[in-house]
Amino acid sequence: MPELAPAYDPSKVEDRLYRQWTERGDYQANPASAQPAFSIVIPPPNVTGILTLGHVLNNTIQDILARRARLLGQEVLWLPGTDHAGIATQTVVERALKKEGKIKHRDDLGREEFLKQVWQWKEKHGGIIIQQLKKLGASCDWSRERFTMDPAYSACVQQVFVDLHKKGLIYRGRRMVNWCPVSRTALSDEEVIMKEQRGHLWHFRVAVQGEKDRFLTIATTRPETIPGDTAIAVHPKDPRYASLIGKFALRPLPPEQPESLRRIPIVGDEHVEMEFGTGVLKVTPAHDPADFAIGQRHQLPAIEVIDESGHMNAAAGEKLAGLDRIKARATAAEQLQELGCLEKEEAYTNQVGYSERADVPVEPRLSEQWFLKYPSAEKSREVIASGKMRFFPDRWTKVYDHWMGNLQDWCISRQLWWGHRIPVWYRAKEIRCQVDSPGEGWTQDPDVLDTWFSSWLWPFATMGWPAKTPELKKFYPTTDLVTGPDIIFFWVARMIMAGFEYMGELPFRNVYFTGLIRDAKGRKLSKSLGNSPDPLDLISKYGADGLRFGLLRIAPQGVDIRYDEKQIEEGRNFANKLWNACRFRQQQGPCDSQADPTKHPRTPFSDHLLAELDALEKELEKMYANYEFSQIAQALYGFVWDEFCARFIETAKASG
Repeated sequence: MPELAPAYDPSKVEDRLYRQWTERGDYQANPASAQPAFSIVIPPPNVTGILTLGHVLNNTIQDILARRARLLGQEVLWLPGTDHAGIATQTVVERALKKEGKIKHRDDLGREEFLKQVWQWKEKHGGIIIQQLKKLGASCDWSRERFTMDPAYSACVQQVFVDLHKKGLIYRGRRMVNWCPVSRTALSDEEVIMKEQRGHLWHFRVAVQGEKDRFLTIATTRPETIPGDTAIAVHPKDPRYASLIGKFALRPLPPEQPESLRRIPIVGDEHVEMEFGTGVLKVTPAHDPADFAIGQRHQLPAIEVIDESGHMNAAAGEKLAGLDRIKARATAAEQLQELGCLEKEEAYTNQVGYSERADVPVEPRLSEQWFLKYPSAEKSREVIASGKMRFFPDRWTKVYDHWMGNLQDWCISRQLWWGHRIPVWYRAKEIRCQVDSPGEGWTQDPDVLDTWFSSWLWPFATMGWPAKTPELKKFYPTTDLVTGPDIIFFWVARMIMAGFEYMGELPFRNVYFTGLIRDAKGRKLSKSLGNSPDPLDLISKYGADGLRFGLLRIAPQGVDIRYDEKQIEEGRNFANKLWNACRFRQQQGPCDSQADPTKHPRTPFSDHLLAELDALEKELEKMYANYEFSQIAQALYGFVWDEFCARFIETAKASG
């Protein structure tokens, strides 16, 4: 064996060893093995994604679990894959086509041609993150890589939709949704990012009909929606306004409408906070979720004044119609001023929901969508409460239980082209829900399913369900799941429900939630702030092991992490320390493989080291049981650096 170099160079070691291990099939799972099973499915990154420090932390922990299980003699399946990421991928491709001058909008190509472009893009650019995970050293079974738009996986998704529809759990209805006026689709809550916005608060007056010189003052951040107001609400116990309940007020906009159309009722509703603002609320059922609920309680009409593109429609009045909603805000305020209704305007800061992909304010909008009543909810709630499934840290148990006790029906349809198309067919007044076309003359629903509707099937759909495959028999339910707490409801809870509904048991036994990685100032890492390092640059500089070990040491269970590159450098130094320890041993010459180690003379130093090693082993077992990975890294670091290298090896050097 050639002598090891004086210093460790990861670039000459990591790629070579990883290639050997993967080509040899060391990470491939064998469903026919008699060994006990350990399985874990990777949280599928977006097919458009690139490696982040969050991915590094998450996959390092998964890798620790998988590699340790192999060392314990278990048959390990670490199943990788990617998510088609409906709106993210469609946005990326549409933006690229616009930049190339090929389209102004996807409608210019039509659905079929646009999807061809998306698939071409996916084949050329998609899956980069998989290659980056290999660079990180992830010991996945790459022979079983899955993609949520694979034909077999797509068939699973559509079959589940048909089944839930037949059970009466999926229905179509007109409800309030988050709407992106750029992508022109409904959005899920996790696709909405709350941002602090500096704007204005306008106080305007409305006249109470039949009450001479009686006015109500209302404060709003959105005067452009006044034409859509269909009531004014006050708290029924508010002594200032209770006597007005049942009377009417005159909406000021649009002013050209006759008084009979601007006449709206004053209703009493306990949703109104007496202490907030003036205690008077304008009710716009078509453009605000809380107002929609009030409208439902009082049977109010819903007047839409903003269209799907974010522009004001004809119902908004002559001066507002056709304007972008943001520009219409200032115009509506000017109208109030001209009418003598505006009392004051003041600076105001509030939290506004933005579309994650389009980076524009979302529009609460009434829309015809498909909804799901969650299946197997009680079993899924009980499995955590009873301790049959464990969360690490345990504090997320209460958060999960609270959400499961307040479930709202899930809006599962999206107005996109890239994704799993809804298997519902129409002909005249006939409707059929089935995977394949009923025949000539039938038209398929144009919507696709929310991306989460495919990923909630991930633990079993990736293993060949609905067929009773050897993989399912051997590796389901999976052992562990590593993910972030930000998707505890959108993914984790839904996977649990799907697991009970279609497999009759939980999908995993333990869930480990990682913390959020922040910079030294406590800010979330982001490209816009310039504080988010490229993991590949760090691997090039410090090696994959240096990055993984250094990051793990500063990542206590479930706690937000303060990133510090010095710790990554420490990780590289630790790898170098191990290298030099091996180099020192190599320099001592080969050992006698036939020698009896029990008869070799021992010293107080070796006895001390073995005692420390024995204590460390017991300590590590407890830490692994509690998923205390940062503490494990620190304990190993301390033993290797201080006990083994600084004391034992240095003593051996000194003794000749």
